[in-house]
Amino acid sequence: MIRAYKFVMRPTVRQDQALREMLRDHCSLYNGALQERRDAYRHVSKTTVRYGQQSAQLKEIRAFDPQRQGRWSFSSQQATLRRLDKAFAAFFRRIKAGDTPGYPRFRGVARFDTVDFPKDGDGCRWDSTPHDPVTRVRFQGVGHVRVHQHRPVAGKVKTVSLKREGKRWYVILTADQAQPEPLRATGSVVGIDLGIANFLADSNGGFVDNPRHGRKAAAKLEDAQQALSRCKRGSKRRRKAVETVARLHRKVRRQRLDHAHKTAHALVAEHDFIAHEDLKIRNMGKTPAPKPDPGQPGAFLPNGAASKAGLNRSIADAGWGVFLAILNAKAEGAGRVVMAVDPRNTSRRCPECGNSAKENRPTQEKFHCVSCGHNAHADTVGALNVLRAGLVRRDANPA
Repeated sequence: MIRAYKFVMRPTVRQDQALREMLRDHCSLYNGALQERRDAYRHVSKTTVRYGQQSAQLKEIRAFDPQRQGRWSFSSQQATLRRLDKAFAAFFRRIKAGDTPGYPRFRGVARFDTVDFPKDGDGCRWDSTPHDPVTRVRFQGVGHVRVHQHRPVAGKVKTVSLKREGKRWYVILTADQAQPEPLRATGSVVGIDLGIANFLADSNGGFVDNPRHGRKAAAKLEDAQQALSRCKRGSKRRRKAVETVARLHRKVRRQRLDHAHKTAHALVAEHDFIAHEDLKIRNMGKTPAPKPDPGQPGAFLPNGAASKAGLNRSIADAGWGVFLAILNAKAEGAGRVVMAVDPRNTSRRCPECGNSAKENRPTQEKFHCVSCGHNAHADTVGALNVLRAGLVRRDANPA
């Protein structure tokens, strides 16, 4: 199985400058390849330039510009061209699906933050020896950069990526490792219902509070963004304001990830089987369609966009998608089973008599069955129905 590791790097001043130059030159290569594709399609009878043709030109590009393109790893430059090719493949795939995607765009130097190395030992080298307390990673054209390795890397390192986040540099490794030993069976099963008022409710009656990290940081973010809007473009003061806004967003992201990891770890450690709703989170976050006013051309009727915007912010702040991805990854490594079930009527169906009605849920939190009179917390009822649906699906499709 493949696992990823992310470590902070501690480059010297010269290494920091070399890393910035590496990003700059790979960004230039990306933009040049994009321009070539645009020109070929517009001016040469709609000709499509593909990755193989652009990769074959790398040798000439490196020979023509040895000071910039020639000093970096050939395989990393191929990876940059593959990234552009993937962007075009995704663009055409979304067009065939009937979507309206944006055309691949040019990247500014400030927005090009990653360089990939497809193979450890080709343009880079992860150097972690047991007897050496200092871990280093070597990049062609940069040298050996110190790494703060906070945990051991298990397995064989396959790929290495360089990433810039604000003023910090990170190295991201993917390692191929053997399937770990599964955790000891507990005999416990659980269903979870994700929500806004509570981050999740389980079928045993437990709740996990929603930390609302984004809402807590909203005031600071608003002040920082207002300060940014008052800065003159290109000024040193604006660069500092941009870094302040980015730092606040990074803190919220780290807090959200920390909460997701801890919650998922607790579920995986305690339960052998975990069922959750198969939520279409992207569809849930869409804005409502406008309602034209038939009596006044050019005018629109109220469509609840303001209240829906608040709900969308709460959904994004909860981070359900990140949590479910982490839960599935942890469950795979621990030998647990995670199953998604159809969410329809899970909060309206009575777990006692099976009656499904809109009136069964008079408020956000209260569940009262109009048929048998069963009372419970609505989220607990939803989690219980999710668990039952998951067990039925598991028994119908045994591994």
